[in-house]
Amino acid sequence: MKAAIVCVVLSSAALAAQEPSGPQPVSPAQLQAAIGKLGDLNYETRTTASRTVRRTASAQAVPALLQAVAEQPDGYVRYRSLVLLTGFNDPRTIDAMRESLASPNDRLRIVAYSFFEKNPDRAMVPQFLTALEKETAEFVRPALVRALAALGDDARVRQALLREVSRGEDFFRSAVIEALGDYKAQYAVDAIAAVAKLDGPLQDDAALALGKIGDKRALETLAAIQRTAPRQTQPSIAAAICLIGINCESHVGYLAETLKFSDKNEGFQELLRGAASGLGALAVSGRAEAAKALIEIGVPSKDATRAPVALALATVALRNTPLTMTLLEELKDRDAALALMAEGFDMLEEDLAKERFFTFARRTYWDSPANSPRRALMQTLIGKLDF
Repeated sequence: MKAAIVCVVLSSAALAAQEPSGPQPVSPAQLQAAIGKLGDLNYETRTTASRTVRRTASAQAVPALLQAVAEQPDGYVRYRSLVLLTGFNDPRTIDAMRESLASPNDRLRIVAYSFFEKNPDRAMVPQFLTALEKETAEFVRPALVRALAALGDDARVRQALLREVSRGEDFFRSAVIEALGDYKAQYAVDAIAAVAKLDGPLQDDAALALGKIGDKRALETLAAIQRTAPRQTQPSIAAAICLIGINCESHVGYLAETLKFSDKNEGFQELLRGAASGLGALAVSGRAEAAKALIEIGVPSKDATRAPVALALATVALRNTPLTMTLLEELKDRDAALALMAEGFDMLEEDLAKERFFTFARRTYWDSPANSPRRALMQTLIGKLDF
C-alpha cells in the first residue's frame, strides 16, 4: 500500500458529534453545495461535505453523485464523487466505473480499476489486457494489475502477469509481485521464487508474496535466502515462513523484538519498516497476536517507529476488518489504539478501500442496538477517523 504522510488535526466537533441513527434528509441545494465542496482546500470544509453526502438517503445522493462524476468541471470533485458513490451499493455505479476507465483523469481510472478488483468481471479481461500494454501512470498501473490479479483463473491473465514479474521498472514489478501474493497465485510461485533468490530491492517483496501464496514448495527458497539475505530483508522472510505455517510463534516473537530493538536504537529504519510490514501481513492473514504487537509497541513508540506501525495497523483495518473490530472491542486503552490507527489512515492513499471501511462502520452503527458495545465502538471510530 502506497502512502503519503499527511498531518491532520481532528476537529473537536467531529469527535463529539453524535452519529445519526440513519440516513438524513437534506435539501437539493444543500446536497449540491456539499458535493461542490468535496475538493475544498480546507480540511474541515471538505470533510464536513463528505460527511453530509455519506449520510444522505441513497435515492437522493446517487443521482447527484452520478451527475457530478459526469459533469463536474473540477476533476478532484469528480474523483471524490466517484469514491463516495461506491458507499451506496447502487447498481448504476458499475456503468460510471466502466466510463471512468477511459477517463484522462488518473484518479478516476485508479478508482475504477480498484472497483473492478473487488467486483471482478471476466468480460473485462480483454480491455484490461489491452490497457496493460499502454498504461504507464505511476499509480494507475498497480490498480490495473490488481484488477487483473483478481481474475487470475483466466489463462490469458496468468500469462500476462507472469510476464510482468520480470519486466519493466522495479516499482511496477513490486506491484505485480504484491498482487500475486495477495491473490494467492500458485501459478506464479516459480517466477516469484526466481526473484526472491536475487539480492536487490524486490527480494523482500518476493519473499513475502511467497508466504502469502502459502505453497510449501516455496520453503526451500525461503530457507536458502534466510541464510544469505541482508539483515533488513530478514523480517519479510520470517513473516513469509510463518504465513506458510512454520514456527509461527517464534517468528512473531522475532518480528516483535526486532520492532522493539529498532524503536530503541536509531539507524535501523529499513529493519523497522520490514518488521512492521511483516507483523501487518501476519495480522491481515488472521493472526491477532501480530496486530496486538503492533498496538503494544506502536502506542508508546517514538515518531520514527510510530509512522510505519500506524501504516501497518491501518492496512490491517482495511484488509481484515473483522479481526480489527474484535481486537478494538477487547482493548482497555481503545482511544490510544484508535489514535495510532487514525494516523495510519491519514497516510494511506487508498481512498476507495477507506470508503469501504467507512461504509462498513456506518452501516454497522445503524444496524446495532442502541447502547450496545458495537454501536459505541462505531461511534468512537467515526469520531476518531473523522468520517
